[in-house]
Amino acid sequence: MTNWNNLDKLVSYNRVKTLGGNFDLAKSMSGESGAARVNKYSVKMAAGLNYNYAAKEVDDEVIAALGELANEAELVEKYKALYEGEVINTGEKRMVLHQLTRGQLGKDVVADGVNKREFYLAQQNRIADFANKVHAGEIVNEAGEKFTTVVQIGIGGSDLGPRAMYLALENWAKVNNSFKMNAEFISNVDPDDASAVLNKVDVAHSIFILVSKSGTTLETLTNESFVKDALAKAGLDASKHMIAVTSETSPLAKSDDYLDAFYMDDYIGGRYSSTSAVGGAVLSLAFGPEIFARFLNGAAEEDKLSANAVITENPAMLDALIGVYERNVKGYESTAVLPYSQALSRFPAHLQQLDMESNGKQVNRFGEDIDYKTGPVIFGEPGTNGQHSFYQLLHQGTDIIPLQFIGFKNSQIGNDVVIQESTSQQKLCANVAAQIVAFACGKDDENKNKKFEGGRPSSIIIGEELTPEALGALLAHFENKVMFQGFVWNINSFDQEGVQLGKVLAKKVLAHETEGALKMYSDLLNI
Repeated sequence: MTNWNNLDKLVSYNRVKTLGGNFDLAKSMSGESGAARVNKYSVKMAAGLNYNYAAKEVDDEVIAALGELANEAELVEKYKALYEGEVINTGEKRMVLHQLTRGQLGKDVVADGVNKREFYLAQQNRIADFANKVHAGEIVNEAGEKFTTVVQIGIGGSDLGPRAMYLALENWAKVNNSFKMNAEFISNVDPDDASAVLNKVDVAHSIFILVSKSGTTLETLTNESFVKDALAKAGLDASKHMIAVTSETSPLAKSDDYLDAFYMDDYIGGRYSSTSAVGGAVLSLAFGPEIFARFLNGAAEEDKLSANAVITENPAMLDALIGVYERNVKGYESTAVLPYSQALSRFPAHLQQLDMESNGKQVNRFGEDIDYKTGPVIFGEPGTNGQHSFYQLLHQGTDIIPLQFIGFKNSQIGNDVVIQESTSQQKLCANVAAQIVAFACGKDDENKNKKFEGGRPSSIIIGEELTPEALGALLAHFENKVMFQGFVWNINSFDQEGVQLGKVLAKKVLAHETEGALKMYSDLLNI
């Protein structure tokens, strides 16, 4: 039986708080000591990735203390309890089973009389069969012609993760002859979003995926109606162009309004659903089921590493605890995610939801007030674009913001051009290497406007190339990092009550049941 205690009640946390006060990151990362740190402070991840934390404000003593904190907080034991079906989501009294969508780490999990691993595999196989039939022209539009585009309709976790994963692999798939169908996404209830997508696709050759676990999500159903209207105006039968990803108990299940329905359940939160049918349908249609399976394999291999009790052999747990150290000991309020890969252009947006919706909590898992900081603000953009945007504040602003870089030795295109004696990819990699050292070491100058204080901590995940396996490993790494941090903070990372109040008030506005400020804002917006 695991013990759930607040962070400030852990003996090892009090020791962690006494460490690192005199650590000089700039000095440690300069000269040969810096080279030695880069060589030493690296942990292997799945799919050929490595997590390097040399430019973090930690040394062997801090890492050892964080390892003690991990042991006292029983992080690995809690992870095992999660994937073996203990009720970890205390707010909604549910199990948390997204890891089962890509592999079985422990004993079988049975819920509602169903073996959940077999259930998720069955849905994956059904999706694979459907996608293969679409690609082979066995499932076609009303004119007997093949579908060429898939459009996902969903919001939050039904959009951010799958969209980020699609964009990450779109160019790779084209280069590697694995591209099957173009994918588009409609998420915002703003009609301009749906209109923009519908205006650039051929609706007659498009298949639409409606994603809503409950089948009642207001924004998603509104956009479905928008799409159905567009299909009707084109003289098309919407039921021949739409599939659903939903729960078996939702009104969308087994409905004649859809070609087929694929199922998810309440044990997988939206922001953790990219490896379920939510991501599986669109990614399998876009790239083929084999590529989606490779993506799952990368995630499964990273999940296995997260079960290791040795902190320096468990990259997600190490990353999580360094983050706790930065948040609760150093007092840093934000973290920037900076992928030096254009393919990961929407990955920071996905991590915003993953991290901030999971760990933006002010009470513990039992609903009791806590007296310490929890999740940081997450933001980011791809390099080198970000360098010409917000890096000014990162380098010389008054707040220190920890950085998480992601970089790859090789591009996805397989060939490159040499300009001024180096390739584009070499220039990209040169920039990320330079930024890590610049942030850590800074630069002295008599002109204070040109002085860089340094001491800005960062880590980097480095891989050979962004492949399906590498993407799966990246996703699982950050999912597990967020999970471990939630365990340390003793909060429930798997509900999201913070999104509900606005929805309730919006319904009142639409029903014209308003007063006071709510009525005035409604009037200002001409509702």
